Amino acid sequence: MQFTGRRRKLTVHPQNELYGHCLQLYGQPPLENISLSEFETFAVERLKLLKTVENLGVSFVKMSEQYSKKLHAEISGLNFPFRPEVVRESGPSEYEKRRKDHISHFILRLAYCQTEDLRRWFIQQEMDLFRHRFTDLLPKYKTEFLHRNNLKYDTMSLEEKKKLSDQLINSSYGLSGATIVEQDFYKVPFQDALDLVRTRKVFLQGGYAYIPHQDIVTIVLNDFRTRLSKALALTARSLPAVQSDERLQPLLNHLSHAYVGQDYSIQKNIGKVSLEQIDALSAKSFPLCMRQLHKALRDSHHLRHGGRMQYGLFLKGIGLTLEQALQFWRSEFIRGKVDADKFDKAYAYSIRHMFGKEGKRTDYTPYSCMKVILSNPPSQGDYHGCPFRHSDPELLKQKLQSYKLSPSGIIQVGPHTHTHARTAGSLSLSIEDAGFSLNHPNQYFMESQKLLSGGKDIKKEVEMPQKVQENAAANGASVQPQPNTTQAEEEMGDLDSYFLDE
Repeated sequence: MQFTGRRRKLTVHPQNELYGHCLQLYGQPPLENISLSEFETFAVERLKLLKTVENLGVSFVKMSEQYSKKLHAEISGLNFPFRPEVVRESGPSEYEKRRKDHISHFILRLAYCQTEDLRRWFIQQEMDLFRHRFTDLLPKYKTEFLHRNNLKYDTMSLEEKKKLSDQLINSSYGLSGATIVEQDFYKVPFQDALDLVRTRKVFLQGGYAYIPHQDIVTIVLNDFRTRLSKALALTARSLPAVQSDERLQPLLNHLSHAYVGQDYSIQKNIGKVSLEQIDALSAKSFPLCMRQLHKALRDSHHLRHGGRMQYGLFLKGIGLTLEQALQFWRSEFIRGKVDADKFDKAYAYSIRHMFGKEGKRTDYTPYSCMKVILSNPPSQGDYHGCPFRHSDPELLKQKLQSYKLSPSGIIQVGPHTHTHARTAGSLSLSIEDAGFSLNHPNQYFMESQKLLSGGKDIKKEVEMPQKVQENAAANGASVQPQPNTTQAEEEMGDLDSYFLDE
C-alpha cells in the first residue's frame, strides 16, 4: 500500500491576523476562553482608562498637548497598545497588549449596553480614546488601518487637485500648493464630515466635502461611532442570555456602577473635623448633594434611609469618628420625633455597622458620584441622590442662584447630568481650569479645603477627644485589608437592611 505525501497548508492564525494593527474597529468579538480573574482584571483596567479619558476631557482641551501627554502616560501605564513603532524591552508584548485591548472592549460592551445613559457614556469615552490613538499614528500606519478595515474613500485625482488648488489651500489649515500635490484628498458626502463642516475646515462643493489626509480621523471616527452604537444595541438584545450566567451577572452589574478612584476612607482623615465645624463647612465646602442633605436634616431633624447612608458615609469620609457620628445623629434626631431610647434601639446599630463595628465588620467607604447617580433614585420625601440628575431643572436653577453661582455658570451647567455636575462643582469652587475633575463628593470637600487653606490640609480640631477616645481612634485607624470592589458592592446591600424607616 502506498501513501501519497500531503503538502502542508500554511494558514494565518485568525488571532494573529486580528491583532495585526495596534488599532481596530472591534468588528469581530473574541472567540478564546479566558479565566474569570483575567476577565475582571481586563475590565477594571479598561474602565480605569476610560475614566481617565473622561476626566482629562473635562480638565483639559481635548487633543491639546497636555491632554495628549497625560493620556499617553495612562495608556502606557495600563499596558494598552499605542504606537507600534515604539518597542519596549520589558513588560507585556505588543500582541498581549492588543489582545487585552480587544477583549476588554467587548467586556465593557456587556456592562455598558444596559441603559441609554450607560451606552452614551461608553460611546463618548471610546470615541475620545480612538481619536487620540488614531491621530497619534504615523501616516503609514493610518493608511494601513484604512486598508485593513476596508475603509475606501474616493481620492481626488491630480487634475482635480490642480483645478481646485486655490479653494483647497484656503479651506485647509497649513497647506500650500506643493503639499496639496503630495497629499491625498478624499471626496466624501458632507454629512459624513459635519464636525469639519461646522468648524469650516474643509472645502464644500456639490454636496461633497474635500478632506485632507490629516483630517480623515473625523470620517473614521464617524464610522466608528455608527458601528459601536449598532453593536451596543445588538448586545443589549442578547444580554439576558449572558445575565443567566451567575458568575458574570454580579460582575457586569458592578462594572457599570464602579468607581475606580480614591475611596476617601476614614483612616486618612479621622479626627480632622469637629461637630461644631459641620454647619460652617456645609456652607463653604460641601457639594450641593450633601448641602441639600444637611439642610434637610437640620430642618426636619430626620432623614430617610437613603439620605442617612449617603450623608453618613460622607461625614465619615471627611473625618467624623464613630463617637462623633453617634453624637451628631442622636442630637439631631431627638430634636424631632425620636427620643434617645428609641434612637439607641433603632438607629445606633446601623451607624456602628457603617463604621465596621457590627455585622461583617466591613469598613464602608463614602459614595462616589457614580454610585449616587445610578443607585437608589430618590422618591417623594427623599433628599438623597444627585441634584443635577434627580432635581427639577427650575428648582436646580434656583438652588444654584441661591448659592451665588454666576448666571453664566448656571447656563454652562445646562441640563442636569453627571458631567455638568462636575462643571458646576468647579464653578462653585471658583475654578476655571482646575487640572482635575470632580467624581466624588469627598473629593469636592477636600479640594475646597485645599483652596480655602492655600493648599494645606484641613486643620485638626482644637478640642481633642478624651484619652479613651484617642486610643479607640488609633485602633480604628490601623491598616486593615480592604475588600475588593465587587465584594464591597455586595456587602453594601447588607448595610441597606439596617437603615429601616419607621
